[in-house]
Amino acid sequence: MHTITLRKAVTSMAVILLSLSASSFAAELPEGTVISKSNLDKVRNDTFMGHKIGDLLTEKMEWMVRNYDKKFPLVKSKEPTLDPKYVEATKKYSGQVKFDPQTREVTGYVAGKPFPNIDPADPFAGDKVIWNYYYGASTGSDLNQDVHFVTANKNGYEATQFYAYQRIYNRGRLWGGEMAFPSEQDVLHKTALVARAPQDLKGVGTMTVQYDVAGKLDDQWAYIKSARRIRRLSGNAWMDNVAGFDFINDDINIWNSRPSRYKSAKLLGKRWILAAVDVELKRVKDKAGTAEEWPHLNISQGYATSTHNVTPREVWVVEGTPPPEHPYSKKVVYADVATNAIYLGEAYDKKGEFWRWMQYNFQTRTGVKSGIRYISVVSGEYLDVKSGHSTFHTDPGVNDTGMNATKFNAEILESFQ
Repeated sequence: MHTITLRKAVTSMAVILLSLSASSFAAELPEGTVISKSNLDKVRNDTFMGHKIGDLLTEKMEWMVRNYDKKFPLVKSKEPTLDPKYVEATKKYSGQVKFDPQTREVTGYVAGKPFPNIDPADPFAGDKVIWNYYYGASTGSDLNQDVHFVTANKNGYEATQFYAYQRIYNRGRLWGGEMAFPSEQDVLHKTALVARAPQDLKGVGTMTVQYDVAGKLDDQWAYIKSARRIRRLSGNAWMDNVAGFDFINDDINIWNSRPSRYKSAKLLGKRWILAAVDVELKRVKDKAGTAEEWPHLNISQGYATSTHNVTPREVWVVEGTPPPEHPYSKKVVYADVATNAIYLGEAYDKKGEFWRWMQYNFQTRTGVKSGIRYISVVSGEYLDVKSGHSTFHTDPGVNDTGMNATKFNAEILESFQ
C-alpha cells in the first residue's frame, strides 16, 4: 500500500513539474510573428498582448491554418474608435429603442448603436448583437466602391472581375438629411452591384431594395444583356448565389438580412479572436489580371487564402438559424463588441457540415463630404471548403460621396451599360 501511494505521489509530482516546465517555456510573442502551419503547435501556448494564441484562434481559424496554409501576422493595431457623431447618436436615441421578444423586431431606432449595453444573460442577446450590426454598422450613409473580385480554384488563379458596388442608406444617417428617400420611408437601403469588366460581363448586375419592414422581402432587379431589359427577380433572391462567386446575397457583409428573418440568433458567448482592423491594401497595377496583382492574396495550386495583419479583438459569437428554405442550416458570426464589425463567418450545409468560410478585413476611413470617421470593409474572403473554390474582394472605395439618391433606382442599371 505504501509503495502504491509513493508511486502515485511521484507520478503527481512529475505531472506538476512537466506543467510548470511547459508554462516556463511559454513566451509573449513579439509583434511581427506570423502564425502559420509550420509554427502553430509551437506557439499556441505563447501569448500576444497578454492573450494566449490558442485562445485567439477559433476552431475554424485553426482549421484554415492547418488545411489551407492560412497565415496570421501579429501586430499591435490602433484601437478602432467610432466617430463622436456616432457616439452622440447612440446616447441620444438608444434609450427609445425597443425589442419585442414575440416578434424579435425592433422599433424606435433612429441612428447610432441600438443596443449599446448587452447582457450576455439576456435570452435575446444574440438578436441584439445582430441588430447592432444590421442597423448600426459604421459604414457611412452612402458607399461608392470599386470592387475587384478575384476567383481561384484547386488549380490556382482563375479570373479577376471588376464591379461597382454602391449602397445608399435611408436610415441611421449621420449626415445629409434625415432620409435619403423621404418618399420611401419603409426602405432601409438600396444597393447596386454591377459588373464593369471584363467586357463580356459589363453591365450585368442587380439593384436591390431592402425594406425596414418586418416580413417584407427584398425587391431585386437585374439587367438582362441578351434581352436588353431590366427584369424583376424572385422575392427570395436574398438566398440566391451572387454571380459565379462563393457567396449568396445573405452573405454580403457576412450578414445581410433582417435578423428576424432567421428563426433564431443565439449568443454562444464572448471571447477574443485575431482580426484585421487596420488594413492597408497594396496593388501591383502592372500585374493586373493575374494572381500577383494583389500581394495579400496567396494563390497556389490546391489552396487560396489572403493574409492581413491581425490583432486581438473582443467579439460576440452568434449562431444564426435561417428558415428551412435557406441553403444553410446555420451561420456563425464573430462581431466586435465595441464597433459591431463582423470579422468572421462560418456557414454550414443542411447536414450540419462546414461549407463556407468568410473573413472580412477593415480600416478606418473618413467620409469624403461628411468628414465622419467610419470602420469600413476594405477586403474580404469567401471559401467553399467543399469545392475548394475561393472568391476574394478588395474594396478601395470611398464613403459619403454625396450620391444622388433621386436617381438611385432600378433604372440606374441602364447607366452601367
